[in-house]
Order: sequence, then C-alpha cells, then structure tokens
Amino acid sequence: MNARPPLGLLSTLLRAVRTYPRRSPLTFVYVGLLLLGHAWVEYGLTEEQADDLRAYISTNLDNLHDHPVRALAGSALLYDGTLTDITSTGFGGTLITLGLGIVVGLAWAERRFGTPRAAAVFLAGHVGATLITALVILFALHQGWYPESVRAASDYGISYGAQGALAFATLALPRWARLPWAAFVLAWPLTGDEEWPGPLPEFTTVGHLLAAALGFALAAATARGRRRATAPAAARTGG
Repeated sequence: MNARPPLGLLSTLLRAVRTYPRRSPLTFVYVGLLLLGHAWVEYGLTEEQADDLRAYISTNLDNLHDHPVRALAGSALLYDGTLTDITSTGFGGTLITLGLGIVVGLAWAERRFGTPRAAAVFLAGHVGATLITALVILFALHQGWYPESVRAASDYGISYGAQGALAFATLALPRWARLPWAAFVLAWPLTGDEEWPGPLPEFTTVGHLLAAALGFALAAATARGRRRATAPAAARTGG
C-alpha cells in the first residue's frame, strides 16, 4: 500500500523523460545546444576568448546599436551560470532559469500548446523584455539614475526568456498555487538587488520583471482564448 505512490511517481517521471524529445522537440534540441555552448565556452576557449565572446553577445545598449541581431541570437545560446559549482549563487540561478524555466516550463508550454506558441513565449521574454529594458535604460540615463557605464555592461544569457516561460507556466498550476508561484517568479530576481542605483532597481532586475509581465500577459491571453473556445461547446451541451 505505502509503496504504490513512490512507484507511481517514479513511473510518471520515467515516462516524462522517455517521451520528452517527442513531446517537446524544440526544447529538447535547445537544451542540448545550451549545454554544448556552455561546454565550448568553458572548456574549448581560452579565458580571454570567452570574455570577448560574452562581451560581443551581451545585449547592452552599445551592442544593440551596433549588431542587435547577432547579440540577441548569441545571447540566447548561452546561459549565465554554472551546473558544477553547487555552492554558488550562480548554481541556484541556473536551476531556476535553465532547470525550471527552460527544461520544465518551456517544455510544458510546447507540449501543451505546440512549438510555435512555446517559441513565442520564449521570444517575448528574450527579445521583448530586452528591447523594452533598453528603452528603460535610455530613460534612466537621461534622468541620471544609471551610470554611463551601463551602456557597455555585461548582460547575456537565457534568463529573460526563461523568466517569460516561468510566468507562462502559471497556467499549468491549480488555481490555489498560481498566486504563490507568481510571487516567486516576481520575487527571485529581486534577491540579488542589495542596493538600487536610483529610483529603479538594477537594469537586469528590470528586465526580469518585464519578462515576467510579458509571460503573465501571454498566459492571461491564452486562458481567455481557451475560455472562448470552450464556451460554445459548453453552451451546446447545456442546451
């Protein structure tokens, strides 16, 4: 009697792992590319080459002005964190972004709503939040809230796209769990902000919050679309 729940859970997990490539093919390939890209940068390049690459793909104002497509595309192929140094804060961030955001959240979105919708969720966070954040930075620079050095700051990786997927995954949860989950999605980017440079938090925190807002908006739009699609069927059944 007591052994059944663990066995049932193990069976469910094994089935999910076995069917992962078939049910979430885009996410499966993307995770593979991220792991290969991380290994290449960490072990295939010299430290100087790796630093130059990260500087080139950072989605800061200078790079978005000079080579926006290459910066956005390159930034989406690396994650800023670690899977080996388990005692670092970077490991926790990797678990949230790569683990929960991409491996779980984006895969669920693809399995539930299809590859195009999942890609749109990621791109809304990665591209949409990046571009809106750039506008916020420009405004903050004009107001004197950020230092000029922010124009060339290091800011690369998948975290904005993952944040959008985390917010969109609210739809996967029962109603009682959605508010606590939304609070977690909004709160975790604030944990590293010890001191705000002005009226606004640090610009990457702004980016994460904007990515979450875009993910929540897509989740709300999707939920409304589902209700509208099921309403006629429910009316016919009721009639």
